[in-house]
Amino acid sequence: MDRPDPILSTKRLNLRPARTADSGAISGYRSLPEVARYQSWSRFDADDARTMLEGQAGLAPDTPDSWFQLVIEDGETAEVIGDLALHFAADDHRQVEVGINLNPSRQGCGLAGEALERVLAYLFDDLGKHRVTAVTDADNGAAARLFLHAGFRREGHFVENIWFKGAYGSEFLFALLAREWRDR
Repeated sequence: MDRPDPILSTKRLNLRPARTADSGAISGYRSLPEVARYQSWSRFDADDARTMLEGQAGLAPDTPDSWFQLVIEDGETAEVIGDLALHFAADDHRQVEVGINLNPSRQGCGLAGEALERVLAYLFDDLGKHRVTAVTDADNGAAARLFLHAGFRREGHFVENIWFKGAYGSEFLFALLAREWRDR
């Protein structure tokens, strides 16, 4: 059953809650080596996507201690081209972590930035959040540029802090406050 949550729209995109029917599209790009490279998974197939999406059933945005999954759709074709996850903190309801994946065939033309901007407006303006964070692999230059371009500041560089795919990896922490969002 589809949830009645509103669709967030931009000039070229629609962002809506993920549905089980999206599992094929999501696994299609998440299984690509260039997408999986900086993610916790090495492989991501349709069963993995279905399991993730079944866990979303009945979940509402802004539920404390939950990851809420949005899909990014092409506004003209309704093709699922990416996903954006919102982690609503358990201990502080005014803080959210975001993560984004975009099909490599659709990268390089500003779509990830457009989706992120719309989600930030939703989080700060509609939900009244105080702070939004993102954690990226320190080697993922494209993700770092995306968050910096959206107005985030790099707050931390954790050196070899995580065992990741057989070796220690480093991560960047990015953050943006509501007042910084409004002052841009």
